[in-house]
Amino acid sequence: MSPVFIPGLQLAREFSTTVVRPLLEEQFPQAGYAAALLGPGSEVAGFDSPRSADHDWGPRLQVFLPDRDAGISAAVTAMLSSRLPEYFRGYPVAFPVTSDPGTATHRVEVTGLGGWLERQLGFDPRREVTVLDWLATPTQRLAEFVGGAVFHDAPGELTSARTRLAWYPRDIWLYVLACQWQRIGQEEAFPGRCAEAGDDLGSAVIAARLARDLMRLCLLMHRRYPPYSKWLGTAFARLPGADGLTASLAAAVAVADWRTREQHLCAAYAAAAALHNQLELTSPLDTKVRRFHDRPYLVIDAGRFAAALRAAITDAHLRRLPLTGAIDQYVDSTDAVGDLDLGRA
Repeated sequence: MSPVFIPGLQLAREFSTTVVRPLLEEQFPQAGYAAALLGPGSEVAGFDSPRSADHDWGPRLQVFLPDRDAGISAAVTAMLSSRLPEYFRGYPVAFPVTSDPGTATHRVEVTGLGGWLERQLGFDPRREVTVLDWLATPTQRLAEFVGGAVFHDAPGELTSARTRLAWYPRDIWLYVLACQWQRIGQEEAFPGRCAEAGDDLGSAVIAARLARDLMRLCLLMHRRYPPYSKWLGTAFARLPGADGLTASLAAAVAVADWRTREQHLCAAYAAAAALHNQLELTSPLDTKVRRFHDRPYLVIDAGRFAAALRAAITDAHLRRLPLTGAIDQYVDSTDAVGDLDLGRA
């Protein structure tokens, strides 16, 4: 029989506290370390369910050694391999994963902190975090690093690094918000124009694209790193006060009549505009929709918000950058976004 489902973060915390930590204190008492569950995985984001346990699932975590102690990682791993129990809370401690099929081993990753940070983020946030670091790192990677949980951190370095990346600096935030409004402004008139040209499928597809961009915009305005597509709707639905926006966007992508579709999109535009004004990042902007020039399509004129946010940026170099944005605001390939070296290039 399958064990009773335990959310992954809870399982990892209990495993770390009751099994891994006593072994480390007994066998390596002088090693300062951090224990956490970070990185990829639905449980790190708190989105896991019993379905999640059908693969890559079991008690797992990372043990981060200070860089000076990284050389003992193999010895720590070997000790754990010989001392960890066979099962914990009904789950096998050694299990295969999709990246290593057929090989059942314990999933306590023991690694030097610096090397792991470079692999996960493409840079080490314990040093100066540059504009390149912020913009070349996908929001999914940032979410994976500041999400999850830290169970123990004797050196404090991991906690400090997570605090530094908890959210964008103000000017970077203004820039990515401007770029997100820019994306909306480039297509907001197209659902009406496509439908008028007899292309209702095209109208619906663009409405869905706009819904996705509005969802990402709202997450950014709430200081939440947008996750990748599988969890975007889940993360958006958990935003405070998102019910009305969720209903408007769901209706916009469901209806067949383009005029009704436009009405629902306009309600979502107005709500996003009101949220922008609540942030007080710029002077208040008119939240009413208007005609697209002299054509009969209603829009929010999102370019107004992009321009106002850009003007509020104090860093001259950042203010001059084109409004293409962070890596996953202009690259839509999973393989490309997942290649940190390519993103930084």
